[in-house]
Amino acid sequence: MDLIRKKSIIVGVLLMLNIAAGILSIDPVIDDPGNLGNISINAKPILIRAFLQFILALIYAGIPIILYSLFKKFNNGLTIGFLLFRIISVVFIFIGWLSILLLLELGQEFVKAGSPDISHFQTLDNLIRSGRDLINHVAMPLILSVGNIMFYSILYQSKLVPRWLSIWGLFATVLSGIFASILLMFGIIDIITPTYIALAFPTALLEIVLAIWLLVKGFKPNQISIK
Repeated sequence: MDLIRKKSIIVGVLLMLNIAAGILSIDPVIDDPGNLGNISINAKPILIRAFLQFILALIYAGIPIILYSLFKKFNNGLTIGFLLFRIISVVFIFIGWLSILLLLELGQEFVKAGSPDISHFQTLDNLIRSGRDLINHVAMPLILSVGNIMFYSILYQSKLVPRWLSIWGLFATVLSGIFASILLMFGIIDIITPTYIALAFPTALLEIVLAIWLLVKGFKPNQISIK
């Protein structure tokens, strides 16, 4: 098995893991406002889902690193940009991850306080959640989308995969990553609603199709060697 085929399989597996980790890391307790008592009670499953977000960050960073030596042969500038924007998005994921730890600490203090003045804790809870939502659902997706536009542009230029997949990727990135994030930022739609899921669906389906393609067919690098 040549190196390009190995890279195809590894990226295909990472895309599948990306989808699985993304779904499993959704936390209904954390996403439920005004629920500090349940946060403390469900600390262990929350930490497990937070760990899955950590895995998600590693996957985001791993894909451009694995593809760097292949992609730079087609467009070095876009390849570097893809890597840099993925790294920035990973930083945002870690910031969002830290907000989960803050909510856990706040939930534990809430329980320890017995019957405290709820307004004080509620204010802190709302601030942390609002910051987390802006990071996880607006800032990070926008940064990630810029990198993904570079990713699918390289695929389109290089013809490493069929161009219909690259065009689909560009369209899905604009719809799911940019348009949906802007709607969230201005409060036009909410998180985890039918509209939000409909906007995210093209990207989720694309990643499944692309992963299967890479696992079954692999990249077609036109006999370009990789060192």
